[in-house]
Amino acid sequence: MIPREPEEQKPESMEIEPEQALSEAKQKAEDYLESWKRAQADFINYKRRAEQEKQEMGQYANAQLILSLLPVLDDFERAFDNTTPKEAKTEWVAGVKLIENKFRSILSAQGLTQIDAVGKPFDPSLHEAVMHAQGEEGIVVQEMRRGYKLNDRVLRPSQVVVGNGETAPHDENKT
Repeated sequence: MIPREPEEQKPESMEIEPEQALSEAKQKAEDYLESWKRAQADFINYKRRAEQEKQEMGQYANAQLILSLLPVLDDFERAFDNTTPKEAKTEWVAGVKLIENKFRSILSAQGLTQIDAVGKPFDPSLHEAVMHAQGEEGIVVQEMRRGYKLNDRVLRPSQVVVGNGETAPHDENKT
């Protein structure tokens, strides 16, 4: 066997210069700084969104409960609409009206407000049309069931009768 001679090691011709190494290190540092700034901004946005969601959750946490109580308000309204003038003067009815007022004030303190409907232009985001009747076109002429908002969000739209543009017929014999 012929003994092998050790291979000559070639000196690295591509030795990194100190300035180049410094430049690369600075570039890496700038990249890391930019990444850190983006991550920090993302975290701040996340915190802001989480806080906003928490606030909205607090505002609307009772929405289901309030929605389930609205039929009670409807029943109060129907009861008072169906009392005779003689019954309306009794102390018992006055007491029930006080209970209704207290109930309304509690719900109002939670952010519940009524949606105005009669005489207003029909708005599908606030109103649910259930019928057309004689009256100015596109204007709510009657409210069948009151609608409510919780803070600025519609909780239950008003069920309304919308004018169809026809006016009440005039009887020519009455002139």
